[in-house]
Amino acid sequence: MDAIGPIEPAASNDHRFILVAIDYFTKWVEVTSHKSVTKITHQNSTAYRLQMNGAIEAANKNIKRILRKMTYNHKGWHEQLPCALLGYRTMARTSTGATPYLLVYGTEAVIPVEVEIPSLRIIQEAELDNVKWVRARYEQLALIDEKRIVVVYHSQLYQQRMARAFNK
Repeated sequence: MDAIGPIEPAASNDHRFILVAIDYFTKWVEVTSHKSVTKITHQNSTAYRLQMNGAIEAANKNIKRILRKMTYNHKGWHEQLPCALLGYRTMARTSTGATPYLLVYGTEAVIPVEVEIPSLRIIQEAELDNVKWVRARYEQLALIDEKRIVVVYHSQLYQQRMARAFNK
């Protein structure tokens, strides 16, 4: 967990801070905005999990960058947090080769544009009756462990490449 802020100017609801939490494996991020962070005590991470500092700092940087691009009125950034999270959760991470949404739910997210302009996936699912849709969804969820194993393997290869580059 980490806090972003104080953010100037404050949002229209007087919030100046964003509290960010990230799951190390899936890279799933949760955020909330707050007026102050006075009840949060700062604790440094142990040497056992130093890589978590990098993961949360990267998430902070990406969320700030997404918000900066989405916000025209600097005071309206808190209203854009849900959309920024959707963008963050549906972008593939280099370290895992998958989206956080896929790793949590076992399928890719239906993004708003797919509702307006149906993709092949949406058209195929719309033609299924309820029983077939439930069966297909159950099969997708059964494959989630296999997808996660592939991601673990991809992550290990990524860490090895990063270590080789660092050691050069």
